[in-house]
Amino acid sequence: QVQLVESGGGLVQAGGSLRLSCAASGRTLSSGAMGWFRQAPGKERDFVAAITWSGDNTAYADSVKGRFTISRDNAKNTVYLQMNSLKPEDTAVYYCAARQPPRDQIARMIRSYDYWGQGTQVTVSS
Repeated sequence: QVQLVESGGGLVQAGGSLRLSCAASGRTLSSGAMGWFRQAPGKERDFVAAITWSGDNTAYADSVKGRFTISRDNAKNTVYLQMNSLKPEDTAVYYCAARQPPRDQIARMIRSYDYWGQGTQVTVSS
């Protein structure tokens, strides 16, 4: 079993930055793709970003492209989401997700992921 724990959320002013981390424990996630999703109040959970095991391939939602960067450190079993130029509409609970190895393809759909964290709140004030 894999456990994912997100951290780094908080309250920030518009234009500011935050860096989210997702640490995996239990079975390692070697060779599996990972992603970030977010869910705003009253809305569905949406894809934000994804990364393959090697880090060579990444994908982003159009709404965050150019502002967010996903990366991973496999030695630490950790994936990151650097969020810059934050906007009030980025306010949401952010979830980390992992695909069961060896599924290493980029995926944008919730059902493609096998493991989920508990989420971390990001609030951007105007």
